[in-house]
Amino acid sequence: MSFPDRNYPYNFDEFLQWRESVDYYADDPFIQKVIRHFAGEDWQSVDREARAVSRKASFRWRKMADSIACPEKRPYMVHYDGHKHRIDRIVRPAETEIMEKEIFSEAIFSSSTSPWVKLVKMYIIYQNGEACIACPITCTEGMVEILKKNAGTEETRQILRHCREGIDGDFAIGAQYLSEIQGGSDVPANVLEAVQEGGQWRLYGNKFFCSATHADYAIVTAKPVGSEKVALFVVPSWLPGNKEKEIRNGYTIDRIKWKMGTSELTTAEITFNGALAYPVGPLDRGVANVVGIVLTYSRLTVGLSAAGFMTRAAREAKQYAEFREAFDRKIGQFPLVAGQVQKIDRLTKQTVAGAFKVYQQFLQMESEQPRGLPGGDGQESKKKQFDIRELIMLQKIAASWDSTDVIRLSMSLFGGHGVMEDFSALPRLYRDSAVNELWEGPRNVLIMQISRDLQRAAGWYPASDFIASILKGSDPAVIQKYQQEISQLLAYPDLEVNEQSIKVYHHWDSFCHDLFHEYQLNALNEVEHSL
Repeated sequence: MSFPDRNYPYNFDEFLQWRESVDYYADDPFIQKVIRHFAGEDWQSVDREARAVSRKASFRWRKMADSIACPEKRPYMVHYDGHKHRIDRIVRPAETEIMEKEIFSEAIFSSSTSPWVKLVKMYIIYQNGEACIACPITCTEGMVEILKKNAGTEETRQILRHCREGIDGDFAIGAQYLSEIQGGSDVPANVLEAVQEGGQWRLYGNKFFCSATHADYAIVTAKPVGSEKVALFVVPSWLPGNKEKEIRNGYTIDRIKWKMGTSELTTAEITFNGALAYPVGPLDRGVANVVGIVLTYSRLTVGLSAAGFMTRAAREAKQYAEFREAFDRKIGQFPLVAGQVQKIDRLTKQTVAGAFKVYQQFLQMESEQPRGLPGGDGQESKKKQFDIRELIMLQKIAASWDSTDVIRLSMSLFGGHGVMEDFSALPRLYRDSAVNELWEGPRNVLIMQISRDLQRAAGWYPASDFIASILKGSDPAVIQKYQQEISQLLAYPDLEVNEQSIKVYHHWDSFCHDLFHEYQLNALNEVEHSL
């Protein structure tokens, strides 16, 4: 019973006090168990580094990320200075620049940082959402990896050092400018021109989606004049001595995009008018290097960031259900709410476990890669590479979609407060997650690619063997079910648009999602039954 009281005493202080004191890693026994299981012999050093970075991410960086999310603090452009000089200055809040410098000073991509330390640091940092950090980290990782394999000149080696190890304490940030107005995923359709002038490569034309526009360097796809092949270049944002003068390297930032999510991050349209560029790898291997290296790491990170977003949302929703009272009881005591909490907790844990298992297999494949060896070993290596390629795309499909679902359901547990931008970070994470669904290949593109890959590999790697490989450890009946399903789907290659083909591709959609869920459940089962 309740009676009128003009001084109603209700407040959220207990919940807020809990939220302010949570340490993302130290207070999460599940992720500690995940690290202990997947990181193997390195787990103690990984655990130590995770605790250190979590003390920053959970408090100082979290507060900064929340602060810069206010609409009035969103970045904007100043195209000219007071003397009519074109400068294209990106104005960002001081908190963004401070947080960015502190995070990149963690030397995440340094040769002295182990892969597992890198991964867990990224996972913890991503729990704060995009915050003008997640995309730059991902893009810089892709740049480091492509340059590690293809830095063939002093200029590109210097760029690699700047991004990976830092120069005089300054760690450079990378970006990736691939998309043009005619389409993002259709990289072979790029028409940006690369021209050799006086022994140097110069770029001319437009890029339509350029995120992390504030970066020091960008990986850019372009076609050398007279060629239909896409090449890959690295472009400095400023030439030596020009950053302080705000003289950009032969390009203009035409405008900042108005996006639904990742609002703290500038995504822009850029016009290149003779930008100095350095080739990265063979000029006819641009698409292969983009897909095989740059997009591989970006898609891996989408799965990891989804896991981070979901972890934050599930943790806060669960605690709120234990705090909030309605109809004389905690809302978590209502069966429907209890079921929803269980659902988001389980889906989050399997996403986290799946992301770390995919990464474990990725690292194993990288360390064992005996490309070109004759006989069985070479064939087995080829199959492992195929497994990883498909798993990364399957994870991108499932995890990015599940992240949005989990955050939306988590917001619903807050009732009307769930959509209040100043009540929690969940609405911001929801918008960021929706962008992740489209970034680095939307669902339809990836499903079509998986279908093509399985058809093309049928002669040396039957789809039934692929299913058995990635679901090793599952119930044999479950494996057989998916093997039968994939056989049915592959019986309809190169379909025309009709009612039958639409049904088949709806089936492809649900199949890919469910297949990766089964992989995630295997990973979660490994973690839950580990010591």
